Formats: sequence, C-alpha cells, structure tokens
Amino acid sequence: MKLLPAALFGLLFGLGLALSGMADPARVLGFLDVAGAWDPGLAFVMAAAVSTAAPLFALAGRRHGIAASAPATRMDFRLIGGAAIFGIGWGLAGICPGPALVDLAFAPWRLLPFLGAMILGLLLARR
Repeated sequence: MKLLPAALFGLLFGLGLALSGMADPARVLGFLDVAGAWDPGLAFVMAAAVSTAAPLFALAGRRHGIAASAPATRMDFRLIGGAAIFGIGWGLAGICPGPALVDLAFAPWRLLPFLGAMILGLLLARR
C-alpha cells in the first residue's frame, strides 16, 4: 500500500509521455534536429512540465523539509562522460530510459537493442 502513490504517479508520468509524443523517437529526433526540420513542440511540453513541477517541489520541500539536491557536488570525468554518452545515445536513437519504459507497452521488439545497451551502461556505471 505504501507504493501505491508511487505507482499512480509513475502511471501518470508514463501517460503524459505517451500523450505528449515524448515516447515517439521520430518526434524526439525532430526536436533535437535544430539545424534541419526542427519541431519545437516538445519544448512546450518540457516548459509545461517544469513550470508545473518546480512549484510543487518547492512546496514539498517546505512542508516536509526535503531539499532536492544533486548526488554529485563536483564535475568529474564520470559525470561528464556519462552525460556525453547519454546525450549521444539520445540523439542517435531518439529515446531515453523514461520513454523507453513507456514504449515497452507499444513496441517491445523495437526496444531490445536500446534496453540491452541501457542495462550494459547501468552495469558499467556500478563498477
């Protein structure tokens, strides 16, 4: 029962990704292609998400004494390298872990190479 709110918010998050088009690799690649046929639609989706979430995080922090903070306090090779690999992968495939989980419901066979690479990356990061 303690995990019910997390499950409901996860379901809501996944539904938002699916309805907004953020789970569609072609649409994401169109957004990332600023030099070509750029599709700015996802910028509005991200702006709406940030403008909704930021005040709620601030409210939760004040009410419960929880501060959102990054786990890393300094930039090092692991952080920069991981961010670069993540960005390159996202730019090449048009998909990242959140939308990949949503896409499992629609086209699981299409995600097998991505999921394999993601699991390999997670295992390498823990070494």
